Amino acid sequence: MKATETKLKGCFILEPTVFEDSRGYFFESYNENKIKEILGYVPNFVQDNQSNSSYGVIRGLHIQEGDYAQAKLVRVVEGSVIDVAVDVRPESETFGQSVAVELSAENKKQLFIPRGFLHGFSVISEKATFFYKCDNGYNKSSENGVNPLDPELRIEWGIPEDKMIISEKDLEAQSFDSFKK
Repeated sequence: MKATETKLKGCFILEPTVFEDSRGYFFESYNENKIKEILGYVPNFVQDNQSNSSYGVIRGLHIQEGDYAQAKLVRVVEGSVIDVAVDVRPESETFGQSVAVELSAENKKQLFIPRGFLHGFSVISEKATFFYKCDNGYNKSSENGVNPLDPELRIEWGIPEDKMIISEKDLEAQSFDSFKK
């Protein structure tokens, strides 16, 4: 497995070694020993989630805070997405900066997002099935978020504005300026 740390400390793009032949392919999507080598620790993943969305859908930007903060290991098993992580760790040198990575069934890349990040993705294929592991369970009272179209964040979602499909909840989320206070 190849691991590349992004410009955001602790946030890694993971690329598995893929074995292909006439029957198809095989790869390890998770290996505890390799994750420990990369991160220096092993996240205790306790929850798996999956979503299926059509072209133009933007999900996020979400975060679980406090006792329910979550690290995530995300991947796509069908289609393609632009996956986005925004560093909101208060003392971080990269606070407010983001990374965007294309994850697809074809490239098989994964993104490890540590605790303290807003997270979201946009579907850039006809449809996409998105899968992620979390190291903490979901708790509604700990959920927070920022409008994914906030101009301060300057996120390129890879979708024309007239084709974006965003939930009312996400569109009504606070601005990044309000979130920072």
